[in-house]
Amino acid sequence: MGEYHGWVLVCLSANHSSASFDVLERLSAGGADIGPRFVRDNEFVQGAVVLATCNRFEAYLDVDETRVHDRAEAAEKILGALAESSGIDCQQLVSSVEAIGGDEVVHHLFAVSSGLKSVVVGEDEIAGQVRRSLDAARTLGTATSNLERLFQKASTASRGVKTRTAIGHAGRSVVRLALQLASSRISDWSKTHVLLIGTGAYAATTVAALRDRGVQQITVFSPSGRAAKFAARLGLVATEDLSASLAAAGVVITCTSRPEPVVTPEVLHEGERRLVVDLGLPRNVDPAVAHISGIELLDLETIRLHAPLEELTATSDAHELVLDAAAEFHAREAERRAGPAITAMRGRAFEILDAEIERAKRRGTWSEESEADMRHLLGVLLHTPSERARQAAREGDVESVFAAVETLIGPVDNVSLASQGEDREDQLPA
Repeated sequence: MGEYHGWVLVCLSANHSSASFDVLERLSAGGADIGPRFVRDNEFVQGAVVLATCNRFEAYLDVDETRVHDRAEAAEKILGALAESSGIDCQQLVSSVEAIGGDEVVHHLFAVSSGLKSVVVGEDEIAGQVRRSLDAARTLGTATSNLERLFQKASTASRGVKTRTAIGHAGRSVVRLALQLASSRISDWSKTHVLLIGTGAYAATTVAALRDRGVQQITVFSPSGRAAKFAARLGLVATEDLSASLAAAGVVITCTSRPEPVVTPEVLHEGERRLVVDLGLPRNVDPAVAHISGIELLDLETIRLHAPLEELTATSDAHELVLDAAAEFHAREAERRAGPAITAMRGRAFEILDAEIERAKRRGTWSEESEADMRHLLGVLLHTPSERARQAAREGDVESVFAAVETLIGPVDNVSLASQGEDREDQLPA
């Protein structure tokens, strides 16, 4: 695994390509407390960010390798925590969850955040979901400075892909793909009454996609009672009567984070013709609804089967930008690793200068002008070796930087980057 001064990146990834919809649903349902559990139950896990979307479940872990005595045992503990949280057998998890380590994690997250690994390549929602997963980790207290830098740079990479390639102008999303598939059943969207169940960020995206289709009648229902506020903000009609609203709607779209189904056979009636689109994970609609006469159910499992092939949607430019961004992240992290050595070198040089200045003061040969000249000269002399050390680190030769400095001044405290303070230039807004 690639590492940065004692810490290692690990990602557990289950997605539409590797796992069944049922596995993804169960992982998502149990994912609320898995981040804190990873950190609480394993002393070698310093931090965790969990990304759970409609077609993806991933846990990004900041691992202190100095506390890992047996990698196989550590991997078993991590997988065991995930199995306990989700209720999925470990053997099934092994076949559904891919473990990614070190440098590969950076490229993977940057590609995920840019939409290059989504069901609909280049989808709009994923970047926001990545940002919100970091926000959630901050709230839970599981976001370390290492994960902060990683996820903030992932957001930067995503913005670069969206603004600098054609992939950013297509308005791709699972919502839009679902509406595209639904259009074969809808003769006139402008005359269709839509009931939206949910008031989160995904619901707002759904409203925008519906209006682009020409939908004018949108009623919103919230299981948590937030419909009125959401409706007022977006100019919709709020309802508290789910049964009546279901009866009046021609299309029902669900996108809540409720752990149990909101739409069940009990709230629907035989012979009522309508299309139900379930964008929730876990499912918002009981699968048994599909057996009711007149009801057609379009869920995420069906939607992803109709997703366009990547070759038809992604661009090579987007992949190149992600590769470049990941390489720059690795270089910056390597440069951070060399920081203690460069600081020690410069510190020792200025200690010697300070001692010489004190002697000059005792001899009576000191002046402000001479001290300023000496400090300027030393700064000039140190500039080139400092820059060469940083460049060597960026090129992957950090150990030679420490070796060279230790040859000159003695042992350097090779401390963890976490204790070096935050590089404010890295703290970009997510």
